[in-house]
Amino acid sequence: MVISLYTKIIKDIPVFNSHETTKGKNKMVHELISKRYSTRAFADTKVEDSKIELLFEAARWSPSSRNEQPWRFIYAEKADTEEHKKIVDLLSDSNKIWAENAPLLILTIARIGSEITKQLNRSAFYDLGGAVANLTVQGISMGLFVHQMGGFNSIKAREVFSIPDNYEPVTILAVGYKGDTGLLPETLKKRELAPRIRKELEQIVFREKFGQPIAQEDIEH
Repeated sequence: MVISLYTKIIKDIPVFNSHETTKGKNKMVHELISKRYSTRAFADTKVEDSKIELLFEAARWSPSSRNEQPWRFIYAEKADTEEHKKIVDLLSDSNKIWAENAPLLILTIARIGSEITKQLNRSAFYDLGGAVANLTVQGISMGLFVHQMGGFNSIKAREVFSIPDNYEPVTILAVGYKGDTGLLPETLKKRELAPRIRKELEQIVFREKFGQPIAQEDIEH
């Protein structure tokens, strides 16, 4: 039953082939990765409480330097109008126009002061990013989409949510089920339907020294 439900969820997720934009290569990455994309069109459907808990549970089990687990999250559901609006009001106008429709918004926060060394934790943002990646993959496995945003007022976020000085607001996540792309403004609709593009491996993976691309035969094998 669990396997069949998982298969149905994955099958129902719209396919946006990210690999067709990369020199025609068909890289076989897992469906949970290849079918992930940052939608701006969210359905007006509540994210079930059990799924919200699983999103944060997936984040909770992420690896971190010294196991400090520096990630923190503040979330609000659209049904909680006042709390939801607090996060919406933090967003830049370009994000607000579509993200206000997301049924679930999450403010991500990193503890930048190490609880162990009492010094700056240089891995805090990295570890938070890993936790959000886990959360995102867990979301896709349940038919949810996650759109991460850096365009928001972090100073205001600190004030609104009484965030201590040794913590830093980092991103806001919009989470929900896929909605009707046709309801987006025309400019956003074009961005939503545009091909997904990624840099080639030769541009991001090096051997021996920085900037020296890996050999083509290494990529093909």
